[in-house]
Amino acid sequence: MALLRVYNTLGRRLEAFEPYSPGRVGMYTCGPTVYDYTHIGHARTFVSFDAIKRYLWLRGYSVFHVQNITDIDDKIINRAREEGRDWREIVEYYTKDYLDVMQQLGIRIDVHPRVTSHIKEIIEFIDGLIEKGYAYVAPSGNVYFEVDKYPDYGRLSLRTSREAWRQEEEYLREKKKPYDFALWKAAKPGEPSWESPWGRGRPGWHIECSVMSTRYLGRKIDIHGGGIDLVFPHHENERAQSEALLGSRWVKYWIHVNYLTIRGEKMSKSLGNIIPLREAISKWGAGPLRLWLLSAHYRSNLDYREDALEQYKQLYQRLRAAAEGVSRRLEKSEPTHYLDDKGLELVARVQELLKGWHDAMSDDFNFGAAARYLWEFTSLYFKELESSESAAALSLAWKFIVDTNRVYAYADDIVGGAWRTGEGFEEPLIDLIVEVRAKLRERKMYDLADYIRSRLAEMGIQLLDYGLKTEWRRVGKPR
Repeated sequence: MALLRVYNTLGRRLEAFEPYSPGRVGMYTCGPTVYDYTHIGHARTFVSFDAIKRYLWLRGYSVFHVQNITDIDDKIINRAREEGRDWREIVEYYTKDYLDVMQQLGIRIDVHPRVTSHIKEIIEFIDGLIEKGYAYVAPSGNVYFEVDKYPDYGRLSLRTSREAWRQEEEYLREKKKPYDFALWKAAKPGEPSWESPWGRGRPGWHIECSVMSTRYLGRKIDIHGGGIDLVFPHHENERAQSEALLGSRWVKYWIHVNYLTIRGEKMSKSLGNIIPLREAISKWGAGPLRLWLLSAHYRSNLDYREDALEQYKQLYQRLRAAAEGVSRRLEKSEPTHYLDDKGLELVARVQELLKGWHDAMSDDFNFGAAARYLWEFTSLYFKELESSESAAALSLAWKFIVDTNRVYAYADDIVGGAWRTGEGFEEPLIDLIVEVRAKLRERKMYDLADYIRSRLAEMGIQLLDYGLKTEWRRVGKPR
């Protein structure tokens, strides 16, 4: 299989993917601030990272995924004040909306930490920065990170001008420099607050993710990401305060998802073009919506268009029909194992589609390029595979469905089932694949034969060639 490469925002380049610990990936993604309904712009980011995680699973990695919930913030406090409700009511109401739509989209997060459950750890983190000389306490009780003490500031966002670093104008007068940022905010009348060594207050926005990511993933994180709008100041500030305290490279790969636009404009509340995710799911269905959200490279803009969603609704239905058809044929129809010229041709075409899909996904999770192979597969299925009697071609079509479903989740209910996990089916399927490979070698189609060998090796199946005869045995899966 192709080398897996990832575009790292830090350095703006493609890099070979090699996590800190071989075979294991720790991933942290920035979740919602729960003061309003989750919208489809959020969904693009959340679905993209879920698909990245699922593809890493498919490549044999063990992935632990943490995505936070920001449950204390100016926006939450302001919404509670506007509606005359307790801030905790606002948090619980919109958290439920977020968790409901995440479940409908098939997104599973291992840990959903909340800021208010980690106040003690946040205070300890800030205290460590003060002790090391990277942070200072203002007379008001606000605590700031001193940006000039961290010499690598600006490299993630490529903002090299100190004038471009200005943030939090509200506190400008008491900062040492305009670009220093708040770690702890002193309490204001009527706002929620917690005790700290600097007086009552609450965490700044940026500190929460540094604390919760290291709390659950350790001092070195493989993937950290979110929407592209978080590169500055959020992720720039996270990186500065984390590496200042931990004293080493903190995140290996920074990954950012580009905007979802509507008629070419960034989705924003000020423009009034927000589409709540629950409404989009109600209109299009969770499955088609997920498929469409993965129809373009995650680093390119994706424009909301109803005609495109209609196309992906049709693709979703065609993929499910193909999955049902292949499953039914393999379980009931007992197609012949005879490898005639037509059967071998179909085998080669399905292999090329599967290889092309994996190549696209291996090239920085290129969802846009990978989607082409879904369309081509459904076309091939309805034109030729649907009526084929070749067990080899249908088995490899099933492999295409299983692999792609792992990322797109369009046929979980169809792919599930005891026989598909190996009971009475796995060994005959391996024998059949080995037989197909032998025919390919006879016809000097060595690239496809080698591809089958390497894919089986990744699954823990070793092939032993003795002249024209091939035997197989189980071995440990390579890490």
